Amino acid sequence: TNSFLESDATLVEINPLSETPDGHVFVCDCKLNFDDNAEWRQAEVFTRRDRAQEDPREVEAAQYDLNYIGLDGSIGCLVNGAGLAMATMDIIKLNGGSPANFLDVGGGATKEQVQKAFEILNGDDKVKAILVNIFGGIMRCDVIASGVVAAASKIGLSKPVIIRLQGTNVEQAKKVIEGSGYRMIMSDDLDDAASKAVRIAEIVKSAEDIQVGVSFEIPL
Repeated sequence: TNSFLESDATLVEINPLSETPDGHVFVCDCKLNFDDNAEWRQAEVFTRRDRAQEDPREVEAAQYDLNYIGLDGSIGCLVNGAGLAMATMDIIKLNGGSPANFLDVGGGATKEQVQKAFEILNGDDKVKAILVNIFGGIMRCDVIASGVVAAASKIGLSKPVIIRLQGTNVEQAKKVIEGSGYRMIMSDDLDDAASKAVRIAEIVKSAEDIQVGVSFEIPL
């Protein structure tokens, strides 16, 4: 118990233990996880961290304080709020698709953080379509839109983007996207947005499987 608390651990798992014929007990294997928020006071523990063994997408996201977990699906998700992010992943699955990640940009994300989040999704070879689902409260929709447009301006828009925006400054956000020169699929309904993301990802994957290029003409 003392080791768990004093090291700010989130998990201490010892498995298996082995007992020798003379009564000695040995730890054969163990797993320890530590709270990232305690890095400042657990410097010695965190100097042993080997990021080469971690998902490079998660390592990059952590540098920008983004809550990101990589998965194996084909639809990249950019969402604000952990609960909404989970619901978005569920609706993707309900529509027959599979999320490529969990990504919560949080309520206080900056334009630069949103831009980096979009770049991580766009740079993931597994991602065939990107679904942006924002319910603007503390997080303003126009900040999200500006970050997405800034990322598109920097790295291009190589993957189809489906955006569902509701809440604070949603009309300003739509104007930012409409005036950007980039064509993105807009939707006011989450189920509709998820369905489109799944269908588009399937089209892209099917085309890649037979080594055929595909592009989408989105009306202005």
